[in-house]
Amino acid sequence: MVTGQKIIPLIRNSPVTRFGIKVVADAVLAALAWAIAIVCLNTGAIAVFHPYLVQWLFISLSVNFIFQLPRQHYRMFGRHDLFRLTIATTAIIAVAMVLTHQGALRNVGQKFGTVLIAGLITGLFWLIFRLGIAELYDHRGTLRQAFSAFPKNLDRVLIVGAGRAGLLILDELSRHPELGHKVVGLVDDAKEKRSLRIHGTPVLGSSRELPELMKKHQINLVILAIPSAPGAVIRSLSDTVTRAGVRVKTVPGLFNLLGTQAWAPRIKDVAIEDLLRREPVQLDQTALKQVIEDSVVLITGGGGSIGSEIANQIAGFRPARIVLLGRGENSLWKTERQLRRLFPNQPLSVELCDIRNIMRLQNAFQKWKPEIIFHAAAHKHVPFLEMHPSEGILNNVLGTQNVVREAQAIGAHTLVNISTDKAVNPTNVLGATKFLAECIVLDAAATAFGNQRFISVRFGNVLGSRGSVIPIFKDQIKRGGPLTVTHPDMIRYFMTIPEASQLVLQAGVLGGNGRIFVLDMGDPVNITDLAKDMARLSGLAVGRDIDLLFTGIRPGEKMFEETFHEHEKHQSGVHPKVFEGNRVPPDSRRLQQSIEDLTGALALPEGERQREILRLFKLAVPTYVPSPTGLGRYEPGAEERRPSSEISRATSTLV
Repeated sequence: MVTGQKIIPLIRNSPVTRFGIKVVADAVLAALAWAIAIVCLNTGAIAVFHPYLVQWLFISLSVNFIFQLPRQHYRMFGRHDLFRLTIATTAIIAVAMVLTHQGALRNVGQKFGTVLIAGLITGLFWLIFRLGIAELYDHRGTLRQAFSAFPKNLDRVLIVGAGRAGLLILDELSRHPELGHKVVGLVDDAKEKRSLRIHGTPVLGSSRELPELMKKHQINLVILAIPSAPGAVIRSLSDTVTRAGVRVKTVPGLFNLLGTQAWAPRIKDVAIEDLLRREPVQLDQTALKQVIEDSVVLITGGGGSIGSEIANQIAGFRPARIVLLGRGENSLWKTERQLRRLFPNQPLSVELCDIRNIMRLQNAFQKWKPEIIFHAAAHKHVPFLEMHPSEGILNNVLGTQNVVREAQAIGAHTLVNISTDKAVNPTNVLGATKFLAECIVLDAAATAFGNQRFISVRFGNVLGSRGSVIPIFKDQIKRGGPLTVTHPDMIRYFMTIPEASQLVLQAGVLGGNGRIFVLDMGDPVNITDLAKDMARLSGLAVGRDIDLLFTGIRPGEKMFEETFHEHEKHQSGVHPKVFEGNRVPPDSRRLQQSIEDLTGALALPEGERQREILRLFKLAVPTYVPSPTGLGRYEPGAEERRPSSEISRATSTLV
């Protein structure tokens, strides 16, 4: 049974009821505007108000309906609605003037002036009515707070950045006081914004004045709303705020967005990724779309951190199909689900396949005939490969050879090999095997025909990848420590997974055949400082709340990474953040002989196998100097290391 308690809300929330209320309100405002115009231009002539009111309302409401003004959502009134309202007001004035000229409103004193004033006032009243509803809706939380149990002791907030991001945050917090925040002011370094009020909130000063402003206004929380700022700026501001004992939050940076995503004002705690933030990558969207659109793209290691992100980037350019190929079923399943959620209309296939299985790999390539191949499958864990070098040879060397041969067999026009900075003057099995993988790709490039391209892209550590130090530190902090660092002076380069993948895409798809591209890794980061920063961001102090433990250099580990061989580096033409290494194609016969010798060594007993692999690596890669704690421990006297300058001048027997 429907009761009165149910009927009343039903009527009130009915679209018909809301439409009728809007029409009545617009009619009343139009009538009021006509009365004001009559009084203003015809003193004492209020008698002429009634005779022509009906005609005026008919004109006003007719135009109102034609432009569908009552169908506007007043709570979300925007510039498009304003434009429609302006055109409607102009139309009312024009129609009324035409009818006046024809005699319909003939006896109204100063008829054209009356119509003009009445029309302008009508448009103004309608605009004020709509803006008033929108403003009332935006601040409904503030009104409710005054008469409800919303928290009275709000966090006093300072927003750093009076740009688009800051204004979005300001609007969001103003609309939702139930979140417990009150924005006291804005901070911005732009001189033209000083002493202004933006959306009613004052710009209090510049970032240099932060300490004084936080103290003066008793700030509890600072929000860094500058998504385009580099990591050094975020680090400096974060340090300034935390030293004052004030909480700090930030918003997502532009550096980690896909080309198909829009920035959103999500407030979050400052993370280490924000402190290492780099400038966003600008891709040649048009050129990439021309190459990728309607092409079949296959990604080996498609479930890995780099492979899955490359798939995300590529999906935005609408390839004919994306084929994820890998041997990790769980990671492939996760990547597939993510892609189907983000790009539901993108044709997608998954091949559970080990690149070492030549028959299975051949079947997958023949089935899909990919035109573009990103080869991201590899073993990358340095200490593990020092203990099991044969696995590195099987996967990184022979697996790469299998992928390259199948790409040649089906006539793929582009193959991009994902390499590593550890291939430069390698001290470990990973570096040596990836150096040989680069040689295999260069050898294929030397025999490429037509528009075929075989390319390698080399970069260092990426934030958040599997085995990266960042997740390790996060886990150690969660468990209460200690934070473990191998050496106080250990240095690494870092970039984000999206940035690395975007640059791989740019260099790989648009670069020339037979090239080795090296991504600009930015400034080196001291791992000890990184650990301390992560502890600080978690509210902990190293030495007081959590311990820092130095565990010693791991097998095969370098103190610092190199991205180029000596005299190799020069700027490429594909992107400002992509450099190119000068490498001549290897001697194909010697390369093949080295691969055959390494393959033969895999059948030897373990002790003998390790020593033979070490010897063959040295022959194939003279810049390889084994770590005394890694594979090199099998060679007496391996602790004596050659100087880096001497190593980098060595000439490979493969080239």
